[in-house]
Amino acid sequence: MSGEIATSAWSSQQEAAALAAPSPAEKRRAFDWRMLLGLLLPVAVALLWEAAVRFGLAQGRLVPPPSRIAATLWALAETGELWTHVWATLWRIAAGFALGAVAGIVFGALSGASGTVRRVLDPTLQALRAIPSIAWVPLFILWLGIFEASKVALIAVGVFFPVYLGIAGAILSVDRKLVEVGHVFRLSRVKLAKRILLPAVLPEAVIALRSGLGLGFMFVVAAEFMGASEGLGYLLVDGQQMGKPDQILAAIIAFALLGKIADSLLVLLTKPLVRWQDTVRERL
Repeated sequence: MSGEIATSAWSSQQEAAALAAPSPAEKRRAFDWRMLLGLLLPVAVALLWEAAVRFGLAQGRLVPPPSRIAATLWALAETGELWTHVWATLWRIAAGFALGAVAGIVFGALSGASGTVRRVLDPTLQALRAIPSIAWVPLFILWLGIFEASKVALIAVGVFFPVYLGIAGAILSVDRKLVEVGHVFRLSRVKLAKRILLPAVLPEAVIALRSGLGLGFMFVVAAEFMGASEGLGYLLVDGQQMGKPDQILAAIIAFALLGKIADSLLVLLTKPLVRWQDTVRERL
């Protein structure tokens, strides 16, 4: 009798949860509103600055109004120059991110899973992590030349360290009780890794990859200062040398848009890996 009551109560809870859960249409509407809220701040700042320049409250010489920046972007897009620079930057980031992320995952997994490996590797890697990105530039030019290999290597270095730290930290922060439960059920090392360690590590691993991708966009600017003739970083340098603040800001906005799109794509691709999570964020 008590079992039937418990089953009935559990079924009632499940039904209530199903009724409380938002429908797909409601989720789409909520997503649209969240997107609009995300655009509110940059659009408001752009409109305010445009109004300040038009009404003579600011000169707009060093910081051009959004209309001039948009015109510059449109002119670059019409000539095809913008797409050439965007493609060159995206290719470098993609190649550097792939190399840095794979190396970070491998070394992070080794360091997190083995105390001996961690004691050997971690002090050296932590020391290398403190080296500024620009300090690698002359060394990579000397080793790899001034062409694409040195640029990709610099981006890979920038991606490697946050991914390494995130993966190693995620493994080391796995709840000991979960591992003990796996030992109680006599899971093999492979099954323990598949059923307990991997699901526990994945959320932090996704965050580490996002951090690495963000640093990849930062490092590509330093990489494209290394004698590049294409890329958004080259647009920045050319705008500085030619005294074109509208071109500099156009390149910065292009970086921001590409970075946001790349981050959203990474989140979308990794979302199935953490779909099992029932977090507060999913209900806000």
